[in-house]
Amino acid sequence: MKMMSKITIEAALNAELDDHLGYDKHEVSDSSNSRNGYTSKTILTEDGSFEIDTPRDRNGDFEPKLIKKNQRRMPSVQDKVMHFYTRGLSTREIADTLKELYDADVSPTLISNITNAVIDKVIEWQSRPLDAIYPIVYLDCIVLKVRQDKRVINKSVYLALGVNL
Repeated sequence: MKMMSKITIEAALNAELDDHLGYDKHEVSDSSNSRNGYTSKTILTEDGSFEIDTPRDRNGDFEPKLIKKNQRRMPSVQDKVMHFYTRGLSTREIADTLKELYDADVSPTLISNITNAVIDKVIEWQSRPLDAIYPIVYLDCIVLKVRQDKRVINKSVYLALGVNL
């Protein structure tokens, strides 16, 4: 879960920098400002602490909105964005909700860029190659009642956790 949060946060921060600079990574631009590597920092989330690489620009005027400079604690904003997005909220509604909850001024375009970057990373992570052998495998399932097509039905949520060598 920490790795998934790290990937999501870093993808969102890179999308923010793309929005700030006005062009995507590896694109040629005549702007005087450009990418200038990364700064590592440890953040604390609901899932525990882990290190992320925050992108920076040459002029030093990039101020991330998701995790501000010198901020160490992070509420699970990216989870909220993805939750709102999967619920069918528009990018404007998500931006308004984030403003209301976290006092974060986030544009609808940035929300769209974040969800696109995160979805690409999630698909990449889901299709990663797995190890040939897992000596320990935990399997579990929980049955939830959900409303679908004006009926309440049972849905199973399966979890498989493999411990590699």
